[in-house]
Amino acid sequence: MIPSPEDLVALGISLKLAIITVVALLIVGTPLAWWLARSRWRGRGIVEALVALPLVLPPTVLGFYLLLALGANGPFSWLTGGRSLAFSFPGLVIGSMIYSLPFVVQPLQQAFAAIGSRPLEVAATLRASPWDRFWTVAVPLARPGFLTAAVLGLAHTLGEFGVVLMIGGNIPGETRVASMAIYEHVEAMEYGRAHALSAVLLVFSFLLLVSVYGLRREKKLLV
Repeated sequence: MIPSPEDLVALGISLKLAIITVVALLIVGTPLAWWLARSRWRGRGIVEALVALPLVLPPTVLGFYLLLALGANGPFSWLTGGRSLAFSFPGLVIGSMIYSLPFVVQPLQQAFAAIGSRPLEVAATLRASPWDRFWTVAVPLARPGFLTAAVLGLAHTLGEFGVVLMIGGNIPGETRVASMAIYEHVEAMEYGRAHALSAVLLVFSFLLLVSVYGLRREKKLLV
């Protein structure tokens, strides 16, 4: 069975949301993960707990507070000139970034921590600046972590439901993503349409994971 045109639009919105979210999280999460991996500050555990909070917090709870924060009367309304970001695609991106944050930051943090101090110290003896040590030593050595973070963030964003429901609603062509479309089909007992869309997501997610494990295995064989 082939997904309907409406379901393909929802699938396209999901892919667009996932790609934008992952790119934004890699930009924001990389320096955060580097700091968490290198910092010796005693309060670092609080920051790590905040990053990991979406892992244990019910999505509807997170979505509810995001709905309040991004509303027209929320604490961040001054940034948008009093315009509400709730039930809009930009609001959906913000919610997805917060919800998928640990799936991107934690693999990057582990990859940076696994590098150790020795390669950076050697680069420092060669008069490499901290910026050069980060980009020419740390980032290349942490490349598997970047790959894992991107794939996990992409797959996790594609499967969002609770946060999407609370902060984005179900506006066709704007915030109606694939997970919402599947829920609608099941609720209407349209199991054939639900199966067609679910199968696409299942195959796509499986191929993403296969690519990650395949690249990891090749890297181990080359070492």
